[in-house]
Amino acid sequence: MSLQWNDAPLNLEPYWMPFTANRQFKAAPRLLVSAQDMHFTDIDGRQILDGTAGLWCVNAGHNRKPITEAIQRQAGTLDYAPPFQMGHPEAFVAAEKLVQMAPKGLTRAFFTNSGSESADTALKMALAFHRMRGDVHRVKLLGRERGYHGVNFGGIAVGGIAGNRKLFGTGLAGVDHIGHTHDPARNAFSQGEPEHGGVEMANAVEARMLALHDPSTVAAIIVEPVAGSTGVLVPPKGYLKRLREICDKHGILLIFDEVITGFGRLGRAWAADRFEVTPDIVTCAKGLSNGAVPMGAVLVKENIYQGFMEAAAAGAIEFPHGYTYSGHPLAAAAASATLDLYREDGLFERAAALEHYWQEAAHSLRGLPHVKDVRNLGLVAGIELESIPGQVGKRAFSAFLQAFEQGVLIRVTGDIIALSPPLIIEKAHIDQLFGTLQQILGRLE
Repeated sequence: MSLQWNDAPLNLEPYWMPFTANRQFKAAPRLLVSAQDMHFTDIDGRQILDGTAGLWCVNAGHNRKPITEAIQRQAGTLDYAPPFQMGHPEAFVAAEKLVQMAPKGLTRAFFTNSGSESADTALKMALAFHRMRGDVHRVKLLGRERGYHGVNFGGIAVGGIAGNRKLFGTGLAGVDHIGHTHDPARNAFSQGEPEHGGVEMANAVEARMLALHDPSTVAAIIVEPVAGSTGVLVPPKGYLKRLREICDKHGILLIFDEVITGFGRLGRAWAADRFEVTPDIVTCAKGLSNGAVPMGAVLVKENIYQGFMEAAAAGAIEFPHGYTYSGHPLAAAAASATLDLYREDGLFERAAALEHYWQEAAHSLRGLPHVKDVRNLGLVAGIELESIPGQVGKRAFSAFLQAFEQGVLIRVTGDIIALSPPLIIEKAHIDQLFGTLQQILGRLE
């Protein structure tokens, strides 16, 4: 295929694309060249409604002037500063704004460059925290089936999606997985939090997994409050509160991976706020900088931070971990402007106000051919389709391609359609998004 860009041939071959069927894509590429507010523009000049906030990250909408101007100013002032034994003001400003927005009690922020790095950082913090307190037997980490915590070795170890792990050997030792929260027999087509099985599922963590491993050897349990990448699995009522109680009982740190759920996705700043459950550690990324510059962070309770400070010798590096681009000046500027914009535009409250309209639109798809479940919370929805025998994922990918041709961007994982629009979405956009899906699903083979 012959493509032109900036008056020159565009060669697709050198770029090995991530999480992409490269050969298939390059035979029929879908190229985006600009974006504004709720829409992308593709290389043919077509407007594409963004039903996924990019990749769960552009919560404030695309190309927002306060964010782009902050990045431009910073690039013209300080392009880079080393983060080891040095600093720059914007990183401290961004950290202060972030902890002011954080769930109550989480008072310190450690910057990374992605959700994957945030997950691995949080796991290392948990292991090191126990060790420095003399609790050297707490060396095990528990993730959850169908969980996603990025693609670094720690993240895929505690993650529970087999396809992300099977090519890469045995991975980390001392890792196991608690059961997922999906119970379609009792909770299919739940509107909001499912009613059934929450406390029961959490109790199984203690009765089975902790009994198997001895809770005194477990350092941390890491979960997504709402499992996003696997297909929008909303926990049943009471699950997270009971999981918190179990962790407290056994001295286990609870880590919430809020890379997707953070920054207004569920109508509150954090899922921790929505579910009224405070973890010990929160990982975040994506919406932190509105996707404009890569950035992630790990938020921790004060006692964890102080544990590191008190255990290390005077003058010693308390936590030997970090990245070349931790708190990068451009990322910090983008994050600071993004956090201001969320507050000034009231975007979290806006998401909460639209939740019922979004929910009704999502569940209007019930009864269409092949639709086996619809799940929603805040401004996120998952539409699960019956799979074609022997061809898992083909049906949903066909819907993805048809939606793009009709000017709507959706995301699919297996045979689940996942939707998570920018929080600036209007009711007319919701109508277009679900109206397009209704047409597609009504004729989908």
